[in-house]
Amino acid sequence: MIDSGDPPARRSRLLVEQLKRSPVYRDYERAFHAATGLPLDLRPVESFDPPHQGAPNESRLCALLAAVPPACAACLQFTRRLEESAQTAPRTRKCFAGLWETSVPVRAAGALVGCLQTGQVLLRRPAPADFALLARQLAAWDSRIPVREVEAAYVGSRVLTAAQYGALVRLLTTFARHLGAVSDQLVVGEERGESPLIARARAYIAEHQAEDLSLSEVASAVHLSAFYFCKMFKQATGLTFTDYLAHIRVERVKDLLLDRRRRISEAAFEAGFQSLSQFNRVFRRVAGEPPTEYRDRVQKTAPA
Repeated sequence: MIDSGDPPARRSRLLVEQLKRSPVYRDYERAFHAATGLPLDLRPVESFDPPHQGAPNESRLCALLAAVPPACAACLQFTRRLEESAQTAPRTRKCFAGLWETSVPVRAAGALVGCLQTGQVLLRRPAPADFALLARQLAAWDSRIPVREVEAAYVGSRVLTAAQYGALVRLLTTFARHLGAVSDQLVVGEERGESPLIARARAYIAEHQAEDLSLSEVASAVHLSAFYFCKMFKQATGLTFTDYLAHIRVERVKDLLLDRRRRISEAAFEAGFQSLSQFNRVFRRVAGEPPTEYRDRVQKTAPA
């Protein structure tokens, strides 16, 4: 149970635990592993555990280094600095072992929830001399480290081009926004003391808002009849399903339009609106102003 009076780190941990159990995260995690062959971790704020340890697709090099206390400590320090630098935007850095790692912030209601982390990759084919620096560091830490085995793991590390890795980070950034929307609904449900059914319905809507979503589909997802769900949802939220979905989509558009490069039409379709005429009508009704006026107003004050 998430309590608004809990310390931020505890709230983050509880919320991340809920998100990791959600269908949207589990489905994405499976697809990410299958498509990229890379590890993926959703980490709460102030996590002190090594990333990806024992996870699917963990780098063999990182698994070997985790057994070396000084190397493990260096990894934890690197991860902490990486996550601290990724409070508002994705950050990618190279660790002491020469592998690249990325942290993508997940934010909800303006607050940092946690981060999506991936990496343990090389961005070019390793040359024989590339391992020399790490070998010297390992020898300084402990002469008993199996350097040949570590070198074989280093040379066998996953290699992506910078362009491939950049595209992967952009996909993670989009997914982080999606998780942020789901987080909003989980927090709202907890703070209002809503029934689990309504909380599940909110989360389902947040996960599928970009689709052509219907009341009957959401009702089926929470195992209620459409009639009973409609009545129960209106009592809990004060809005009909249609109005609630419109508000959720408009808020998503507002968030997307903070990006100066994003066109209004792109934001509308990404948020789930099926036509621009429908979008313009709904946005004006919900936000009280046309989308062009909203974009111009907020982008005047938003940082470039």
